[in-house]
Amino acid sequence: MMDEIKDEIREEIRKEFQKDWEKEKRKNPDCDADSWWEERRLGMKIFLGFLMGIGIIGLLFLFGWVVMLLWNWLMPAIFGLTKLTYWQAWGLLILSSILFKDLPSGGDDSGKKTDRRRRRELRKLVDEEVIRPDNPPVPEEPAESGDAGSPDPREADGSEQDAGKDI
Repeated sequence: MMDEIKDEIREEIRKEFQKDWEKEKRKNPDCDADSWWEERRLGMKIFLGFLMGIGIIGLLFLFGWVVMLLWNWLMPAIFGLTKLTYWQAWGLLILSSILFKDLPSGGDDSGKKTDRRRRRELRKLVDEEVIRPDNPPVPEEPAESGDAGSPDPREADGSEQDAGKDI
C-alpha cells in the first residue's frame, strides 16, 4: 500500500516537473536547470547572499516590531495590561511558538507534513538522478510473456505447485 502511494507521488512529481521544464524550455531553449545561477560571477553571488542576509534580518526585526506595536495598541486598552518593549515582544513570540507549536496528532497527515514529504520525495528523485531537466523520464516497456530472461522465482514456484495440483 505504501509503495503504491510512493510510486503515485513519484509519478505525479515527475509529471509536474516535466511539464514545468517543457514550458521553460519553450520560453528559452538554451536554458538548463542551473543556468541562471551558473552565469553569475562570484562577486555577484556574494553580493546576492549578503543582500539576502540583510533582508532576512530586516524581516525578523520588522516581525518583532509589528508584534510589539499590536500588543501596545490592543492589550492595554482591552485588558489593562502593561506595554511591552521590543525584546519583551520577541520573548512573547518565542514563548508562544513553544506553547502553541503544532504537535503531531497521530494519523493526521495534512498541510506542512504533506509538503515536507513531497519535497523530500522530489529531493530523493533528483539525487537519484531519476528526473533531470536534461534527462526526461523514459516510459517503461512491459515485459513480453515469451521473454527468455531469468524468470521470477515466485512465478516458477507457483507454476510447479499448480502442475502438482492437476495430477
